[in-house]
Amino acid sequence: MVERSGEQGGVLNAVGPRLRALRRAREMTLAELADRTGVSESTLSRLESGGRRPTLELLLPLAEVYGVPLDELVGAPATGDPRVHLRPVRRHGMTFVPLSRRAGGPQAHKLLIPPRPSDAAPELKTHEGYEWLYVLAGRLLLLLGEQRLVLKPGEVAEFDTHVPHWMGADGDQPVELLVLFGPQGERAHLRARTA
Repeated sequence: MVERSGEQGGVLNAVGPRLRALRRAREMTLAELADRTGVSESTLSRLESGGRRPTLELLLPLAEVYGVPLDELVGAPATGDPRVHLRPVRRHGMTFVPLSRRAGGPQAHKLLIPPRPSDAAPELKTHEGYEWLYVLAGRLLLLLGEQRLVLKPGEVAEFDTHVPHWMGADGDQPVELLVLFGPQGERAHLRARTA
């Protein structure tokens, strides 16, 4: 076994407490997590306590269940290149990864939405502007006024955010999407040239 020291060792040693904090923040038991990941309770417990080193085979299903990127799951150090290292923001249980930094105009984000607890009721909201979204992975449940839409990978929606709306994962898998938030009155316009 190769001993790791310095920054790499520090990252690996911090994985256990980070995994425990993520599980507790989602109010999951080890048994529930084992059911969802296919990783045994004892292995999960040893990962959280630091008694077992994390491997890619163990971390990938955890990242999927928690709906977070692998580098966020392990707390990987910054790359030092601001063009590559994007800072995710957690709001309302969702992870927003900003893809644009321009003030004013549309803002682009990658959005990761974990599955919601079965007892959590959707709360529709309204605000200024327009939203455009494109589903990358998973299934998105979009409540839009009286409509209930389920979007699959490759499907797109655009709507006025004055209409009461809510979005979340449809089922027990996280959903990943690209989102454009436009300022009041500004919509995304499609332009296509035919051959």
